[in-house]
Amino acid sequence: MPTNTIQLKPRAGGLTSSSPALTLTAALLGFALITLDASVVNVALPSIGHAFGGGMSGLQWVVDAYTLSFAALMLSTGAFADRVGASRAYAIGIAVFALASAACGLAPDLSVLIGARVLQGVAAAVVLPASLSLVRQAYAEPAKRARAVASWAAGGSVAVALGPVAGGALTTVWDWRGIFFINLPLGAVALVLLVRAPRSERRPAPLDLPGQVAAVVMLTAVTFAVIEGGATGVVALLVAVVSGAVFVRVELRQAHPVVPLGLFRSRAVSVAVAAGAACSVAFYGVIFLFSLFFQQVQGRSALYAGLMFLPMTGLISVTNVLAGKLAGRYGARVPMVVGQVLAAMGALVLLYVDAGTPPLLVALLLVPMALGCALTVPPLTAVMMDAVPAERAGLAAGVLNAARQVAGGLGIAVFGVLVSGGFTEGLRESLAISAALFAVTAFLSFRLSGRSASSDGTRCGRT
Repeated sequence: MPTNTIQLKPRAGGLTSSSPALTLTAALLGFALITLDASVVNVALPSIGHAFGGGMSGLQWVVDAYTLSFAALMLSTGAFADRVGASRAYAIGIAVFALASAACGLAPDLSVLIGARVLQGVAAAVVLPASLSLVRQAYAEPAKRARAVASWAAGGSVAVALGPVAGGALTTVWDWRGIFFINLPLGAVALVLLVRAPRSERRPAPLDLPGQVAAVVMLTAVTFAVIEGGATGVVALLVAVVSGAVFVRVELRQAHPVVPLGLFRSRAVSVAVAAGAACSVAFYGVIFLFSLFFQQVQGRSALYAGLMFLPMTGLISVTNVLAGKLAGRYGARVPMVVGQVLAAMGALVLLYVDAGTPPLLVALLLVPMALGCALTVPPLTAVMMDAVPAERAGLAAGVLNAARQVAGGLGIAVFGVLVSGGFTEGLRESLAISAALFAVTAFLSFRLSGRSASSDGTRCGRT
């Protein structure tokens, strides 16, 4: 479930590439790379833990270091791409991402790996908005642009589907370091393709640096408090409270806040963000937990574990399309509610999984929850976009994306703590939390008025 709900309105004066197809390929490749890295590492976690130790908390940081830096900086990197130009921002992001991937692959210990993962997340936050801007400026005709953006989005869905399988295959055939080294040639190809794209115009865009810094400190402190606990966790929680208060104060006073708090006065916006967060907690949390379950509890190989996720991830793109059609015919509320109820039921069914459950049966039981999330995200994205003025669509989509990524990172942090005290019991507690979240957000979605939850389906994003 990648973060490709970003939607930006077309800009006047965009440059047209002499080779739009190559520009699209370059943008799609970069987007697929950063999406892949959000899930490919999960299947390799047991091998990383065996190599470096560090326990469950160390493995949680390997995932969350990327997810949280990606999510927090996504709030500002769209403005950064405008200020330096999309093509320059994209080149910088891909180059830094490749270098950080090399650092991950060469990491001598867990602390270096986690630090390099942070740098990967920073680079990914730059690549995402820049890649979409490149697609926008490469196609001047609205119809061709719409098809290009759809292809860009579909690339993210394919990357999500292939992530666990690719991670398992590389870890089994090569080594866990292979999941990072593979990014180097792919990043080089993206940069070579970028040569055919014209240099993008620089555009004035305000940056809310105080708000961005406060957000990073707050999110890092909250995650640290959850994962580490103890006395240091209490101190981290206090830091999170203080930085959170600073963040709110700064955002209320900024002329161009990184997160306009006024957005949340809209019930539709609040419900869309809550439903998106619930989907991310469950989806990313399940991949994290069952990657460990297949290997550490059932003793399967990394490749085998990766293949077990293929049924749940492979159907996402098809369900995304179905969700858009349902939203166009019945309004967004129907697929949102149906999707969340299905996801809740899927989480409850997984409560019966234990060490003796056949892996193939577990793989099939993972499908309903994933399909529920895939059915929910496109219409909730449309609800979010319909609830804000057109000129704020890009900003609102960035807030939604960031909220989903943060929720996924925090979900992994909480679930990792739960399973560290006993895997099967912690797994069931995590699934129960996921089901409860879906029950709440399904109720809130059902309460949306017909007007605030209506959509023609044309602006639906993908899960």
